[in-house]
Amino acid sequence: MKILLTNDDGYQSIGIKVMAEHLLAAGHDVLLVAPHIERSGCGHAMTIGAPVVLDEVNLGLASDKLRAYSCTGTPTDCVVMGFDVLDSSIEMVISGINQGPNLADDITYSGTACAAMEGVIFDKPAIAVSLNSKSKDPEKHNETAAEIVLSVLAWIRENPMRTGVFYNVNVPNVPKNELAGVQVTKKGIRRYVDKITAGETADGKPAYWIGGVIEDEMTEGTDVWSIAHGYASITPVHLEMTSFTAYEENERKGMGEKLTAALFRK
Repeated sequence: MKILLTNDDGYQSIGIKVMAEHLLAAGHDVLLVAPHIERSGCGHAMTIGAPVVLDEVNLGLASDKLRAYSCTGTPTDCVVMGFDVLDSSIEMVISGINQGPNLADDITYSGTACAAMEGVIFDKPAIAVSLNSKSKDPEKHNETAAEIVLSVLAWIRENPMRTGVFYNVNVPNVPKNELAGVQVTKKGIRRYVDKITAGETADGKPAYWIGGVIEDEMTEGTDVWSIAHGYASITPVHLEMTSFTAYEENERKGMGEKLTAALFRK
């Protein structure tokens, strides 16, 4: 396949290099377009009103078949540049391997996941892949995540993805032989306790750090439960945001007509 590979950790991240090596070794045609600096947590931001610059880069991989570019924009911009500037014949988007998980409600903050969302907007199948690692981990098993992605690609060949859906893949930071398995999951619920830490700037102004302690609802069948129990998690994520239950209820109650009548009675 012709694959656009991106991330939000930046083009020099070990995760994207490992993913590129595995895709190339499997015979895929890979175009890498990734941010020139880390853009974690930027969500689905797009650069508006400022130029976006592409620079061809050499990642020093063994294969000489990789086309690679750094991009001064966001992960979403990288996908747009890939399709609209570099190669309109791309067949699929893969975003990652992110160094750290993208689980539950964090999907909405994740530049990794939102790059995959942009692939769906271009009407292409897309995968976001993240390794459940921490910065202090002595070893990061990106190879495990890359091998799972290759397995997902093999599955997709026989079982094409639904239109409007991307797969959000999270993988425990363990060697492949230590995985409990792979599960298809639902999006879980993740909350942050004590989210704000107050402090001050060097000149004495109030300042605030956003973070907090993670609290996950451990409901079996969700992505957070799956990762916590040693499984790789694959969550099919749909971009359709309409609440059809609320839509049908308000249509049934005549919301539009009644608001129109109330508006013009004034």
